[in-house]
Formats: sequence, C-alpha cells, structure tokens
Amino acid sequence: MKAWQITTPESGLRLAELPDPELRGGGATLDVLAVQIPAYTADLVAGGRGGFPLPIVLGAAGIGRVTATADDVFGVRQGDIAVATGLFRSGRAAEPEEALLGWTGIGGDGRPTPTTDRMRDVWRDGLCAERALQPERTLLALPGAETYKATEQLAFLPWLGIAGAGIERAEVRAGQTVAIVGATGQLGSAAVLVALARGAAAVVAIGRNRDALDALAGLDPRVIPVALTGDRGVDGPAILAAAGPVDAVIDTLGAAPTPEPTMSAYQAIRTDGRWVLVGGVRQDLPIPYGDFMHRRLTLRGSWMCSDSTILDLWSMVRTGVLDLSLLDIQIVGLDDPAAALTAASHRHGLEIVVLMP
Repeated sequence: MKAWQITTPESGLRLAELPDPELRGGGATLDVLAVQIPAYTADLVAGGRGGFPLPIVLGAAGIGRVTATADDVFGVRQGDIAVATGLFRSGRAAEPEEALLGWTGIGGDGRPTPTTDRMRDVWRDGLCAERALQPERTLLALPGAETYKATEQLAFLPWLGIAGAGIERAEVRAGQTVAIVGATGQLGSAAVLVALARGAAAVVAIGRNRDALDALAGLDPRVIPVALTGDRGVDGPAILAAAGPVDAVIDTLGAAPTPEPTMSAYQAIRTDGRWVLVGGVRQDLPIPYGDFMHRRLTLRGSWMCSDSTILDLWSMVRTGVLDLSLLDIQIVGLDDPAAALTAASHRHGLEIVVLMP
C-alpha cells in the first residue's frame, strides 16, 4: 500500500510503499477514507511540536471503513464507518496515561513515560495511508454514516470533538454568550460552529486574520468578529464591548508568542463566568489572584474529547443541526505529501485540506 512515512528525523515526510497492516489482538484494520491535514503539520514534521517513535506512518485522526476485527474486538464491526481518534488511554483510572498515536501529544504534564512510550511503540502507525491498523480503544463507529454523501466533511469530526469538549467543559447553555479566542484557526472555527449549533445567543469570534473573521461573521448574525491588535489595552475593551460580559471564554490559540490575547479575553468574562483553555499556548498566564477570586471565575483545561462528545456531534451533523457544507475543503491524494503540507499551511478557519487516499 501507499503511505506517508517518516523514517528518520532528517528524512521528512515521504511517500512509501509498505506492506498492508496485519490484524492483531485488540485491533481492527481499516480502509482509510478521509483524514484532515492540520495547518501546522509541516511544523510537526520538522520537529516543532514534540517527538514520536520512528519510523512512523503519520496521521492521528480520521475516518475509515472497518475491514476486519480481531476476535477480542466488539466495539466496531466489519463494514462500519468509524472515527479513528488516535487517543489511546492506558485504562488505569487511578493513574491515567494518554498518548496520541501516529502524531505528537502526551496527556497529563506532557512528558512521556515508559507507559506512553510503549503505547506509541506497540500501536505506532497512523492514518495517512491507503489502509491502517488501529486499536479498538481509539475507534468509534458512526451509526448511519454509510449513507452520508460527503465523506470528506467527516474528516473534520475529530476537530469538532476537541472543540465540542471545550464547549462542554465551559458548561455553555443555549442563550448564553461565548467568546472564542483564536477563532480564525481551524480549531477555533470548529468551536464557533459548535457554539452556534448548541444555541449560543452570541459568539464573539476573536482573531488576527480579518478575511477569516469576515467569513465567520457571514455564517450567522450571532457571530461578532473582533480583530486582535496585540495590545491588551485595546483588545480587552473591544472584546467586552462586542457583546457585553461573556458567560464563557474558550481559548483555542496555537503557539502564541505572548499570553496577551488570552488575557485580553479574560477581562471580558462576567462574574461567575467560565474560562476554558483548549489551545496550544506555551506561555504562563499572569492571573490576578484577587480579581479572579472576587469574580468567582472558573478556569478549566480541556484536552482531546470523549467518544460521547463525538457521537453527540455526529448526531447534530446527521440531522442537519450542524452544517458541514460550510467547510471549504481542498481534497488531496497521497502522491505528493510535500505539496499537501504546503497547501494545508495556507488554509485558515473553515478552509481545510483533506487527504483521501
């Protein structure tokens, strides 16, 4: 089969001819149907987002058709259309350890352990290939997906799941006001879609890319764009003025060079409001103790998502409550990984690149 493989830290991502994956205990084989290529993938391949075992077939999350299951697998069946989330959990409830397969990302404090190293060694390869072997723990069957007409749209479900988990942890209810920091990124735009679908009265979309902000504002009159200047003294009041004090802030920023955008949105949270961090900011946040306490704010972290979140979102997509036709999708094949990564790096917001082997 054809696959995107990294063999050494210096080799980069290349097209390879590899043997078909062999079925083994605890796993299922898939025909890969659709995989979103995140905008930051070129940076990940270059080593800018952590390491993984080599050689490796890249690709953490996507959509596939189950072709066979091991005798001890019952969560998916042959013929199912399934989401492969890539999130492998150790199963030790008292000492949870989590790792992304075929990608970078470790749960907890982000530092690898002997257990997470073993997880990613035993279940090494990802989904950027014609066929894949995945552990049952990372697979979720989508009932009725075999009749869904646009499989490429379903590649966005894992991103919707991450965004949806952030919305859930912020306890957003219908009629409330939500601010999304980093809304012009792909995760942030997913959060905008989920907040709208869950009945937010207003969604303050905060970001730097004005074209992407305009596109989000065109989705629904409830979306209120705020363009960041980088000056907290300007941005904080602008966010607050957009729709008044917000019930919840969802921070989806990537590797921002300063904490200023995140702290700008902090200023707009109402008393008793919620603040959820779900992005990739690598900065410490200067939270004022007294202000935080007297406003009775809640700060929560959110990483990846549960199967139930994805199933809820799939139900919303399937019934038309959440419309994935709003995505601007560029479809690529396996033959030119470098061109695919370049294309992905130029996409923003609801513009995505989807690999269909």
